[in-house]
Amino acid sequence: MSKVQFIEIEEDRVDQRLDNFLTYVLNNVPKSRVYRLIRKGEVRINGKRAKPDTKLNEGDMVRIPPVSDAIKAVATVEPGQKLRQDLKAAVVYEDELMLAINKPSGLAVHGGSGLKLGLIEALRADRPEEKFLELVHRIDRDTSGILLIAKKRKSLVLMQDEFRLKKNLQKTYWCLVSGIWPSDINSVDAPLLRHEESQTGERRVSVHKDGKPSLTRFRLLKQFADCAWVEAQPVTGRTHQIRVHCQYAGCPILGDDKYQDTATQAIAHGLGLKRLFLHAVQIRLPHPIERTELTINAELDPRLQSLLTGLTAKES
Repeated sequence: MSKVQFIEIEEDRVDQRLDNFLTYVLNNVPKSRVYRLIRKGEVRINGKRAKPDTKLNEGDMVRIPPVSDAIKAVATVEPGQKLRQDLKAAVVYEDELMLAINKPSGLAVHGGSGLKLGLIEALRADRPEEKFLELVHRIDRDTSGILLIAKKRKSLVLMQDEFRLKKNLQKTYWCLVSGIWPSDINSVDAPLLRHEESQTGERRVSVHKDGKPSLTRFRLLKQFADCAWVEAQPVTGRTHQIRVHCQYAGCPILGDDKYQDTATQAIAHGLGLKRLFLHAVQIRLPHPIERTELTINAELDPRLQSLLTGLTAKES
């Protein structure tokens, strides 16, 4: 049985909801249990009961009751030495408020759904001196490229506002797609609907009239004999947006095990590609405090870069 914790709220946690704060502190405890602790009055702020949406103030004293080892359940998984080294090498920008990581393909941004360790958990374990590390946004597990992490709550809130408003934010991706990119397509404006496959329960996304408005701008960078190097800039931020919009344009992304067709799969196999060729190469947004435009770039994985270089000789 763990001991009672009394945590004084510091500046970085001001205005955070109580339930979100507890989810962070009790990161191995199921959310249902966290809400039960609040509902039963076992969690107190300055000695008083509180609701899940109670906003925290600087200097508040939060009492967190003992949580049994059985409930804490999931053992904390420490990142291996290689992952620690890879994450250190993947940092492409850092200051006192934020950092940007060139996330490798295959690494989930956070644990869950059977995964005990994601990028954010590994980063926290490797940087125990950092009191605050939170994801500003997410990218798919199979997608590589820029991922922003906030080191202060104020920077988290301000950057998430940029992602929500999308007025001063621009994300750029590179993808290698199958076939000949249509010369008349420089954008895809098609609503996307999330659903589950009836047989497997797998999460999927498709173009559907009842879906959410979704817009992606595209630019052909280079056309090869049977595939094309394309730049994509999502205006909206839907799940699998670029992947499904490429499929809708008739050119699925190579290595996409969810949305590629047989012909695309054959091209990827012929190139020896064993991952999704989708990479978040650049992000532009105002610095959270200085408000000057910040442009962050992330290089392609050397294997993808080598593949592109090899395709040059096949250009039609």
